[in-house]
Amino acid sequence: MREVAILEIGQTPVSEHWDKSLLELAGEPVLQIFQKTGIQSVDSVFVGNMMAGSANHQLHLGSYLADWIGVLGAEGIHVEAACSSGAAAVRAALIAVASGDVDSAIAVGVEKMTDSPSPEITGELATAADADFERDMGVSFVSINALIMRRYMEEYGWAKEAFSGFSVNAHANGVHNPNARFRYSITAEDYRKASMVCDPINVMDAAGMGDGAAAVLIVPLDRVKGMARAVRILASSAATDTIALHMRKDPLWLSAAEKSARKAYEHAKITPSDVDLFEVHDAFTIIETLSLEACGFAERGQGPRLAAENAIVPTGRIPLATMGGLKARGHPVGATGVYQIVEAVQQLRGECGAVQVPDARIAMTQNIGGSGSNVYTHIFQKQ
Repeated sequence: MREVAILEIGQTPVSEHWDKSLLELAGEPVLQIFQKTGIQSVDSVFVGNMMAGSANHQLHLGSYLADWIGVLGAEGIHVEAACSSGAAAVRAALIAVASGDVDSAIAVGVEKMTDSPSPEITGELATAADADFERDMGVSFVSINALIMRRYMEEYGWAKEAFSGFSVNAHANGVHNPNARFRYSITAEDYRKASMVCDPINVMDAAGMGDGAAAVLIVPLDRVKGMARAVRILASSAATDTIALHMRKDPLWLSAAEKSARKAYEHAKITPSDVDLFEVHDAFTIIETLSLEACGFAERGQGPRLAAENAIVPTGRIPLATMGGLKARGHPVGATGVYQIVEAVQQLRGECGAVQVPDARIAMTQNIGGSGSNVYTHIFQKQ
């Protein structure tokens, strides 16, 4: 397998894109890449998306997008892995290039959610849960995470306010991201007073949905070695766990996140202490907490302590959600994993202004599908 790199990136603001179709939204970041690089064709197109079949009544997204961006004849594949569809598409693209079968691949993550009523989207998100034993029993995706959070608080003795630092940090960083949907800061008091969604999860614990698309262009490393804008992909790994929460040996441990991260560290030949920033999957503050523990950044049951100690800010020990994360940037589910990677590339290029992580050389992203049932971890290095 040959080494690979990200040559260029593109993204749209996360918003309510009433004026754009799913196709226009998906094509925009790709056309940005073509414009910036002068490249007009690629060998493969991988599209990460979760719910276009139901929310937009459109599938077959690989060919659909290849036609729109003008690369007919290229391979075109639609990749679905729930909320981790974006990172799954990136992994598929980099494997295709690393194998030597193709010399260039575009990975796009796209989701158009706001065209559908909120109850329908809630139902679609629940398809990432177990249909027989969770969804059909009336359990929503939010309530599954609420069960996890309640158990965590009882098990380890944390008050709900201990999770506020994660949301405060995300919003403080999102203020400086022109592509973020929620560009405003919040305080711990705002968190405390926020409306409850499903006890103990309130509005400030949960990432908001939106429309968005992001893309990366992946090529062999030897083609771009020494180019300052190109970012080397050190590792890509994936792992699964049971979809149903009640089937897990330990509901307070993200086994797939641990396995995925461990494999990524081994491939990259690094340890958690070498990571300069972590674009964490903060769909809910409790999932962010469990991800930190599974990836070795915090001891078990001690994740909230990182927020309390300001270790997660851009100048901290392990900066998180440096461009706002899912919480402030927004969470267009099938696109989220690619947004994380785009933002990691921006950090390694030194393009993040007020939220730039000083001397960032190694960045890690983790995209989580379901309530921890499908996890993709990527590690990147500045050239």
